[in-house]
Amino acid sequence: MNNTSRQAAAQIVLLGGIALALGEFFRPAWGWSLFALGLLWMVVQHQRNLARLERWLVHPLPGTVPEGSSGVWDDLFAAIYHHERAQAWRLKEYERTLARFRLAGQALTDGVVVLDGGNRIQWCNETAERQLGIHYQTDAGQPLQNLVRQPDFVEFLAANDFGRAFQMRIDRGHELVLLLQIVSYGEDERLMHVKDVTQAERLDRMRQDFVANVSHELRTPLTVMSGFLETIRELQLDPTQREHYLSLMSDQSLRMLRIVEDLLTLSSLESAPPPQDQRIMINALMARLREDAEALSAGRHKILMQAATGFDLLGSEFEIQSAFSNLVSNAVRYTPAGGEIRINWQADSTGGIFTVTDSGIGIEKTHLPRLTERFYRVDRGRSRETGGTGLGLAIVKHALMRHQSQLEIQSELGKGSRFSARFSSRRLSAALSINPPVASNRGNQGLQAAK
Repeated sequence: MNNTSRQAAAQIVLLGGIALALGEFFRPAWGWSLFALGLLWMVVQHQRNLARLERWLVHPLPGTVPEGSSGVWDDLFAAIYHHERAQAWRLKEYERTLARFRLAGQALTDGVVVLDGGNRIQWCNETAERQLGIHYQTDAGQPLQNLVRQPDFVEFLAANDFGRAFQMRIDRGHELVLLLQIVSYGEDERLMHVKDVTQAERLDRMRQDFVANVSHELRTPLTVMSGFLETIRELQLDPTQREHYLSLMSDQSLRMLRIVEDLLTLSSLESAPPPQDQRIMINALMARLREDAEALSAGRHKILMQAATGFDLLGSEFEIQSAFSNLVSNAVRYTPAGGEIRINWQADSTGGIFTVTDSGIGIEKTHLPRLTERFYRVDRGRSRETGGTGLGLAIVKHALMRHQSQLEIQSELGKGSRFSARFSSRRLSAALSINPPVASNRGNQGLQAAK
């Protein structure tokens, strides 16, 4: 017997005892009348409380549990109230837990889509929305195959062979490569994991291209040298011919040496710690660039130089000089004799920009996005003739990226090119001593520093 039943029995016993005593002292009819009235009052009270309980059960709104009009019902309604409070607390805990899981799902860098047995969307995070072009608020409950209508993806879902991953390519103005994996769980529910592998595939393709290109670049001079060695060993050559072959072999060996040195430079840029903010004296750097341009041009070009020296650069002097030297040497190599090359440095409180402009052969716009790729050449034959390794602009790009700087390229076929290295103000420092701007204008006689 529970507590409520015991309380009801106790009330009846108490009422019976009082009625019996009344009957003994007065008349039995009075006792029975009191007992009947007491029972009737108890029935009425129970009926009222039952009606209130029934009304609440029809609309059990939180916080509206009725209060009892007697001890028995007080305990019953109190128990219901405490149970309701406990249920409400557990419900809030479930809601908080679900919200945390959803926030965790939204924080994932990979896409997540929850599907039912019919591949209808139950939930997805924002990453999946961007990757698949869907929207949870409007697409919930829709079959995923109706929204992502690529035939190979539809076939993958229909096959129900989820033991393997599926790679899908999407073209939205730029190629997007997604790797999809579906895992079944629960009662006919599925979790789809979407990973963007575009960059990984691009890097893998670049790695394959790099291995093929470097093998080709080294194989060519090795083949030439091997042929010349065989010729010198097997044929009787006069001193002039022998000297000519040895000279060609020397050129090829120097070419391989330059390729290896550039590869080592690139490797160093990729693996080295961030550059220290050491001061780079622009005046001295521009002087060295002038000497390099003079030696490479050998008086074949008109070279103009202008450098405002109110600000010095902060960073790795070796890396910055390597980047600037590559831009200058490229301009000299790809500008025909008699052409013009302008080397310019400008800086103020908002930032600095180093620019090399030439009147050379120019580059078609279709090639500009790929110029900084390793071994990418617009004209392989001409690049080899000029002594280029195909790694110069890749070195420039990596050196500038390590200094949070940008390489900007403008070019027009037949009219020349403009290469600019743009630095933010945080990479500038006021020069220790203000010197007059460096300017030179030397034609076919080479460069001459302005006095």
